[in-house]
Amino acid sequence: MSIEVFAPASIGNFSVGYDLLGAAISPIDGSLLGDVVRVDSASDYQLITEGNFAQQLPANASDNIVHQCYELFHQKLERKGVEQDALLVTLEKNLPVGSGLGSSSSSIVAAFAAFNQWYQEPFSSRELLLMMGNMEAQISGSLHYDNIAPCYLGGLQLMSADESISNALPWFDDWYIVVANPGTNILTKAAREAIPSSIDLTQATAYAQNLANFISSLYRQDKRGALYHLKDVIAEPYRYELLPNFQKHKAELLGHGASAMGISGSGPTIFAVCENLEAAHGVHDYLAHYYNENDRAFSHICQLNQQGAQQLSKFGEDEACRSSI
Repeated sequence: MSIEVFAPASIGNFSVGYDLLGAAISPIDGSLLGDVVRVDSASDYQLITEGNFAQQLPANASDNIVHQCYELFHQKLERKGVEQDALLVTLEKNLPVGSGLGSSSSSIVAAFAAFNQWYQEPFSSRELLLMMGNMEAQISGSLHYDNIAPCYLGGLQLMSADESISNALPWFDDWYIVVANPGTNILTKAAREAIPSSIDLTQATAYAQNLANFISSLYRQDKRGALYHLKDVIAEPYRYELLPNFQKHKAELLGHGASAMGISGSGPTIFAVCENLEAAHGVHDYLAHYYNENDRAFSHICQLNQQGAQQLSKFGEDEACRSSI
């Protein structure tokens, strides 16, 4: 038997919700922007890496986050008394490391979801989310779910301090999100170090006001209110200098098609919210031309991915399939 799971790219923070908001995204051209993990039966465990960005991964397989996911999952499985299988695990690494698109989260989510499907779902969604968060914290240096939750569950997710971990928010189905990566990377830990460890009361009040009114506007389906409050007063003022000419591009695009702009996660990927497809094409063309540093740069017109992680195929039965997890 063979199981293959895809986990989509995601935008952490989503400007207005530092560590609290995250969105899963999918290119409108139907391409899969995210990582894929395949699990096959084997005589002995082995991890193989392939894909466009496999060369960015640790040379030693034991240092790979998917290997660490495998170990944690099977430790938890042993406690449940479930018999373990020897597996051949293949990571297709399609997101660059340090891209600001939830690269590590995509690998983590795809791995745990694939393992859980292989063993016929011994763990609940919440149990998986807790394991996923544990792995993400090892990479970023702190526990936050704003990439993990949307990557796994789909949509725009608001992180919660209660048992739910995150909750889905409404969105505007006719909006488009353009993402552009310049072909460079920024490690999450370095980006977090650029932000002060404390902020003043005025800044905290502005953050709370924007986040509360943005969410309120989503529920009221008030597009103007949502766009007005889609502002980052926590991270962007300190991180924009890490990105190539961010302020120049933001000013240019806000006057020519983009209704809001921000840094995707820790950067260097940036994103623009557009209210129609014509505007999205204009923003995409600009970013594809001006926001690139080398031939590794890429950009996509996307919409929210409401599905999250999905099983692409399951072989060894009557037919292959594509379905939600």
